[in-house]
Amino acid sequence: MPRYLTEKDIADFRAELCRVATERFARFGYEGVTMRQLAEALGCSPKTPYRYFKDKADILATVRAEAFSRFAETLEAAAAKGDGPLDRARLVGDAYLRFADEHPHAYRIMFEIDQPIGEEHPDLLRESKRARTFVTQQAEDMVKAGLIDADPQLFGWSMWAATHGLVMLKQAGMLEHGPDIRTLAGFHGALMFRGALATSAKTGRKR
Repeated sequence: MPRYLTEKDIADFRAELCRVATERFARFGYEGVTMRQLAEALGCSPKTPYRYFKDKADILATVRAEAFSRFAETLEAAAAKGDGPLDRARLVGDAYLRFADEHPHAYRIMFEIDQPIGEEHPDLLRESKRARTFVTQQAEDMVKAGLIDADPQLFGWSMWAATHGLVMLKQAGMLEHGPDIRTLAGFHGALMFRGALATSAKTGRKR
């Protein structure tokens, strides 16, 4: 008789499949991974993964949604510890770099996989939007507090683009003989902040 699978058995297999898929997608990209390869890595029959996921796209959407969720939780937890917009922005930036350093495969499948994020995968759409919105929230808070005089969307996305670029350089091994990534991030952030510094903040007057 076939073994009866408990809810824990199912959850454990899904979790292990997602772990293996995250690593494979990060290393080989979407096109470089097949369901058969995932089954071989798990030591199961080629048909087994189809009992838990519809297809490869469904697996990718699931692991990307989980990655975005963990990413957003990390940033939100960091911001909750901040004392004012500037401190929150600093803590969020540190948390961003720490997440990318501790979870390089998750980071890559979030931002380096060229697969659309659409309504056919609502969990992925929701969690990616949650993370994306939060990244620019720090700039919006600084504008509201009168600390910077800039378009918060442009400022926030520019900071994000620079931070992502630093992460990619580090993951590619290009910063091994240069400054520390946090030193570079702090330098760039200070330059942007000074460039967008509000007149009231420069003079010390209240707006």
